[in-house]
Amino acid sequence: MIYVIRHGQTDWNEQGRLQGRRGLPLNDNGIRQAERLKERLASVAFDYVFSSPQQRAVQTAEIATSKKAMTDPRLDVFDLGEADGLRRSEVNMSGGVPDPQLYKGVEPIQSFVNRVFDYMRELEGRYGGKDVRILLSGHRCTTGCIGAYFEGMPADGNLLRYASGNGEYKIYAFD
Repeated sequence: MIYVIRHGQTDWNEQGRLQGRRGLPLNDNGIRQAERLKERLASVAFDYVFSSPQQRAVQTAEIATSKKAMTDPRLDVFDLGEADGLRRSEVNMSGGVPDPQLYKGVEPIQSFVNRVFDYMRELEGRYGGKDVRILLSGHRCTTGCIGAYFEGMPADGNLLRYASGNGEYKIYAFD
């Protein structure tokens, strides 16, 4: 079983800011959300804990499981480029992401999907068909993309339909 969690809240989440690779650690509410995850997942003995390299995702994984998280850059948050840290209301969006014509450094969506799917294919090749419990800790975008790996790409391309809220999780299984 694959447990996919989204990190707990940060101050930027609370302030309505886009949070990419310049993100913050968990705030007090985010720590409480991770602690509630720990309570809800207490009956699960995780064999592996993997995380985005972002501090907020690592913190959430380690609080929720009491295990050291192994990080992988392919689980990193979508790179928002120059829009990172701006309030959502201030950003000109293009198809659900900051307009790459206006903000330098915005990661191409297909590049993001390719790296997350590559990670998931590797994970499936290594652990598919085995009786293991894996926790993956990430972000709104990564939880959505992992959901698309299992559920299929939405016709409209909106990966966020599969995303989890702060401190929430979804369960999937390799077939």
